[in-house]
Amino acid sequence: MERLPPVAPSDEIDLYVRTYTSLLRSSGDVDVRAFEEAHAFSASSLHERALEPEPDVSAFGYAAARLPNEMPQVRRVVLGQSHELFEAAGFDVRTWKIVKTRGRRRPLRWDGDGTLAVYIASASDIDDLVPLVTAYQIEWNKMHARLRALAPGADREAVREALGLDDAGLQKLVEAFGPPGLEVAVQALARGPVSLKLRMLAVSHSQYQRAAQRWWSGVEPRYVRPEGPRRRPVYFVSSNTHAIANLVGGYAREKGDAIVDWARRTNPEGLGSEVEALLATGDASRLAPMVYYLLRAWIHDDATGERMREVREYEARVGLSHVSTPGHVDVDAQVLELARLDPSCLDPRLRVPGVEALTRSEAVILNIDYPLGMAAYYCLSRLGQGIGELRGVYVMGKAATLNGRVGDVALSGTCYDEHSSSTFLFKNAFGARDVAPFLRHGSVFDNQAALSVRSAFLQNRRYMSAFYRDGYTVLEMETGPFLGAIYELIYPQPLPRNQIIHLSDKTPFDVGFLHYASDTPYSRRQSLLSKSLSYFGVDSTYACAIAIVRRNPGSLIIPFDHTAHHFTVEPGQSILGLAARLAGYGGGGTNCLKDRPATMPPVNSEAPVLVKTVKNGKRYRAGQGNDTFHIVHLFSELFSRILCCPATYICTS
Repeated sequence: MERLPPVAPSDEIDLYVRTYTSLLRSSGDVDVRAFEEAHAFSASSLHERALEPEPDVSAFGYAAARLPNEMPQVRRVVLGQSHELFEAAGFDVRTWKIVKTRGRRRPLRWDGDGTLAVYIASASDIDDLVPLVTAYQIEWNKMHARLRALAPGADREAVREALGLDDAGLQKLVEAFGPPGLEVAVQALARGPVSLKLRMLAVSHSQYQRAAQRWWSGVEPRYVRPEGPRRRPVYFVSSNTHAIANLVGGYAREKGDAIVDWARRTNPEGLGSEVEALLATGDASRLAPMVYYLLRAWIHDDATGERMREVREYEARVGLSHVSTPGHVDVDAQVLELARLDPSCLDPRLRVPGVEALTRSEAVILNIDYPLGMAAYYCLSRLGQGIGELRGVYVMGKAATLNGRVGDVALSGTCYDEHSSSTFLFKNAFGARDVAPFLRHGSVFDNQAALSVRSAFLQNRRYMSAFYRDGYTVLEMETGPFLGAIYELIYPQPLPRNQIIHLSDKTPFDVGFLHYASDTPYSRRQSLLSKSLSYFGVDSTYACAIAIVRRNPGSLIIPFDHTAHHFTVEPGQSILGLAARLAGYGGGGTNCLKDRPATMPPVNSEAPVLVKTVKNGKRYRAGQGNDTFHIVHLFSELFSRILCCPATYICTS
């Protein structure tokens, strides 16, 4: 159907995107200065003071944290999709130094002499990187203009006055430059202005697909097993690499005392007093999130690397294998075999009745470290081609909220995707009651509407206001791309553009999206520029992760047999009699009353409610939530003649 987007796009944002997209088609270097005017007039919510003469150290700090510490020495940035493309253009990137950023996972190589190679996995990397580099250059040159006349060796107060900053602003500048410190930063700023050049090597959709194939080639050996079934059922999760591992692995809880003792001695991130306060409560469940958060710092405090090796060995024993940067794509993956889980190692909030049944499961959880923007589409599309049965897609990520507070959790059932200009309608597997019991701070809002944006920089206040008026309250980057991949997994045609796409009744597997609020750009209470969530984001992160792992904890899928059996039906035999006979073949079924574990809740005894009339029968529903049963009662001459009664099929949702 033909339709219009929910709101007209921002002219300033649209002009900015068209400017850098068209200029980067050039086969040579492009001066970043060519983007500055469009960038400044876009009035990005992350760089609202771009046109003002005073330095915007918040915007500079945001950009610097997502660029390598070597940026003061960089003069040219080259974007490419693979080693082969870089080498064909004369860049021997395999011999260059690997560099990293503090706030963005993206493969980078530096030649040590002014050229930075950036590997891009999707168009979202371009939409993210161009504004970052442009904002960095604008603010660097503002600060250079104020510091060039400053006497060498000027003290902290002189630097603060020259830049017109308060103490908090000066501290943001120190944090922006990272380990080199303020003195080195001031020397670099005073030395000269920045005039960066940007070049994009020939990019193509097929190269993005090729990158996804390389990524999957690194994951697949951990997923496929030599004996049948080789390609096991998969519950796909996009979250992070610590939450699920900590919840099901048990290593952090086993080392809890050592981690707490280390934190009391070293006071990491100033959390020593918080640790003492949690210890004083005597409540292990309140201390657990702190232990989970500190685990990473505790591991990396060991210069020998022994703790990291111990973690990986421990995880392997409970069926969790970790794949770092598979195929040289910076999206880590974890494969968790449900049958090998040790119930005694589970976080207490996961020890639900009947969890022992997982030891009979052939399925795996395949968790990836959330990709950026459209990379989500390519990863899920390729994964869908390489696995067996897909039983669920669950996505947890950060988002900006237009109506909540930092730490709140939003659950959406509608998403407008800027990449395809389409609106997705879907049934979210999660509701507020799935998350709220595990969230100590903040609130849970379900029935929200998400907006998948092209980049954090490519939005301004007018843009957000227009979407907010249309009811969109969650701003993020991955929901639309993931839903686009889901569409192509269940339909025989590519994702259409500018359409309303209804997935609610068409998706044969679970789909769930949870977003925890990391900033509030509309209300200005806290934005991405103010501070990192750090420890205080753990509460909402783990509440979401617990909801994902607990999803349908008591359900057990019984496989059909793989061979045919001779089966005769006697006239007048009852349905229950037939069911008892069928249960004797392979995995044909179970006696729910006899075989049900005593630890599981009682069998639902509510009277079924008529849902609707279907062809040759009627459909009923009984129970609610995760214990909902759908019952289809069919009438036909065939059933009446063979069974002397209608046929009834029961399936759980």
